[in-house]
Amino acid sequence: MPRLFFALWPDESVRDSLYAVARAAHQSSGGRLMRRDNLHQTLVFIGNVAAERRTEIETAATAIDAKSFKLDFGTTGYWKHNRIIWAAPLATPDALTNLVAALEAGLAQAGIDFDSRPYSPHVTLVRDARVRGSLPAMQFNWPLHDFVLVESGHDSGGVAYRVVARWPLVF
Repeated sequence: MPRLFFALWPDESVRDSLYAVARAAHQSSGGRLMRRDNLHQTLVFIGNVAAERRTEIETAATAIDAKSFKLDFGTTGYWKHNRIIWAAPLATPDALTNLVAALEAGLAQAGIDFDSRPYSPHVTLVRDARVRGSLPAMQFNWPLHDFVLVESGHDSGGVAYRVVARWPLVF
């Protein structure tokens, strides 16, 4: 069964910015640096889903009429309990909160189970880290024009994420 999630998928410029912060954090904290091509911001984690239900998931996403927005990234942090270094926007715009709520509502209406923990916008940079000092600073903007459905799989390099569908955000 495919493992799926909705996400914000960075363009090359944003991906480069995130990866630079990830490398700097990894140098001082060790752990497992996230693959550059896997960097993303999860919107809603769905998990393992029978292949025949993917159409229902995509239909729920197609019904969403969400506005484009911008994330101002400038926060790095560390969750000691699971040893994750992350990057996050300075604030959560209403458009992001509304997008997540709309995705969750569409999935619930379709009877699709998903992770319903409170939403905490972040991009995982390093796993299994041991932070011993300060984390690297960063400041960049991420303009958002779409959201994606991602399938998690494996390849010779380990976990690999693949965008399987994309929906535009309206201006």
